[in-house]
Amino acid sequence: MTKFKPSIHSSKLEITGSQSNLLEGKRIVIGLTGSVAVVETVHLARLLMRNGAEVFTTMTKAAIELVHPNLIEWATGNPVITELTGQIEHVHLCGEHPDKADLLLIAPSTANTIGKIAGGIDDTVVTTFATTAFGTGIPLAIVPAMHSTMYDNPIVIDNIKKLKKLGVTFIGPRIEEGKAKIATNEEILQNIITILTKKKDYKGKRIVVTAGPTRAWIDDIRFITNPSSGRMGIEIALEAASRGAEVTLLLGPTSLIVSNKNINIISIETVDDLVSEIKKMKEIDAFISAAAIGDYQVEKEGGKIPSLKNDLNLKLSPSQKIIDLVRKKYPKIKIVGFKAEVDISEKELISRAVKSMKKNNLDLVVANLVNKPQQGFGTATNAVAIIKKDSSFENIALTSKRLIAKYILDKMQSQK
Repeated sequence: MTKFKPSIHSSKLEITGSQSNLLEGKRIVIGLTGSVAVVETVHLARLLMRNGAEVFTTMTKAAIELVHPNLIEWATGNPVITELTGQIEHVHLCGEHPDKADLLLIAPSTANTIGKIAGGIDDTVVTTFATTAFGTGIPLAIVPAMHSTMYDNPIVIDNIKKLKKLGVTFIGPRIEEGKAKIATNEEILQNIITILTKKKDYKGKRIVVTAGPTRAWIDDIRFITNPSSGRMGIEIALEAASRGAEVTLLLGPTSLIVSNKNINIISIETVDDLVSEIKKMKEIDAFISAAAIGDYQVEKEGGKIPSLKNDLNLKLSPSQKIIDLVRKKYPKIKIVGFKAEVDISEKELISRAVKSMKKNNLDLVVANLVNKPQQGFGTATNAVAIIKKDSSFENIALTSKRLIAKYILDKMQSQK
């Protein structure tokens, strides 16, 4: 096995774990086949590495005709397997071996490769890896990419159904421009995190998460809002789904895309929309109020207020308190609140969070200062304090919002 011992390539040193450690210690093999979507593999491999994974690749001859192995080796920092040798690479990575992979991901996959795997045909390096992974029980995920007429072929449909029954996860495709295009890299990442998350401590739990801003309309074309992107709530929803929860996401206006089709997304715009959706909710186990809900509503004027007015007075009234509404409807569920402040001390931040917890009978409060660099609205990172019912708290230093989501769900689970 000495020839196939990965070196410490600069690609690994530069980016591995730079985004998160969600895939730390995970070894992922990507099988590349002859779809033009193979050009996306470089970005996909780097994304997986940025989240902590070590990535190995194997390529069919058709894939090599589209992308040179040197580029893939540069991207992953590991040798590319283009043929099987006396090193029995398929056994090393997908057999019963100490260095075996945690996941075989075939991305992109052609209809030809899907058919061969479904039929037990083993005549390319990628299908050999699949055969070996099946024998070992290593999870197998397939990301189709082909013309839509091929994807709609009843034989291909039957092959996909057969493989799903055997436990294979299919990710995508996106049907666009007459093609069954490869899933986005972010969707692939989220699916991989779900597959490799062994901790399913929220399985069967029904969790509602709010995320993003709300709008208070001044007239028919203007509104008051805030800079929330919704990322924190989205990351909580993604983390909860990866741990087995049935997640409903009440999502305010945002440009972000939620890359998990198992999350039930309900779009809301105003506080009234949010209230309406909560009143329609059935039984739930937890409510996580991560949305930046507007505290005041405007007395809206119809049409458009003239632009040339010298002054304009707006009448504001307090919004209905969402957490109050939820607590009255669900006296016994777990509720997590958020407390965002600016220009106060950490001591005062904790004090205000504790007061909010007691006033609203919350199980956790996540508090943070939004006016510091890389924290708060519109950022991918944050630093927070998580306050528990007994008023004890834990500070989470600046990190990704996905990792903060993990900490929040961990703490929520530990609350009695």
